[in-house]
Amino acid sequence: MQVIPTALGDVRLILPKRFGDARGYFVETWNERSYAGHGLERRWVQDNQSLSATPGTVRGLHYQLAPHAQTKLVRVLRGRILDVVVDIRRGSATFGQHVAVELSADGLEQLFVPVGFAHGFCTLEPDTIVAYKVDAFYSPECERAVRWNDPALGIRWPEGAGSVVSGKDAVAPSLAEAADLFLA
Repeated sequence: MQVIPTALGDVRLILPKRFGDARGYFVETWNERSYAGHGLERRWVQDNQSLSATPGTVRGLHYQLAPHAQTKLVRVLRGRILDVVVDIRRGSATFGQHVAVELSADGLEQLFVPVGFAHGFCTLEPDTIVAYKVDAFYSPECERAVRWNDPALGIRWPEGAGSVVSGKDAVAPSLAEAADLFLA
């Protein structure tokens, strides 16, 4: 597998090795030993999956606070997404900055999103399925969000982004208004 650093330090793009033959292909989507060898050692406790029927659906920008803060390993099972990660660690040299990468079922890419970063995505195709592992259980009382289209973040969402957004995500605070963030 290939692990590619991003402009946000610990956020990494992972390209698993594909083994193909006449039947199709095989890919290891998680191997504790291989990932640990790249400094990505984690104990995953929950797998999540979402289906978004409409292109332009935005989910995010989500995070959880301690003691249930989550690291995520995100991949696409069907379709394509623009995956976005924002540094929300006050005092970080990259606070408020983001990376945006396209993940697709065909490309098999994964995005490693550590604690201290808000995560969201926009679907680029109909019936897109996204799966991700987390290293802390879902906790409604620790759940937070930053508004996905906060102009201060400068995220270049694709045309049509936000055609479907949850009520909760639509009223999330801007980064400047968010009271509960992380410290670098």
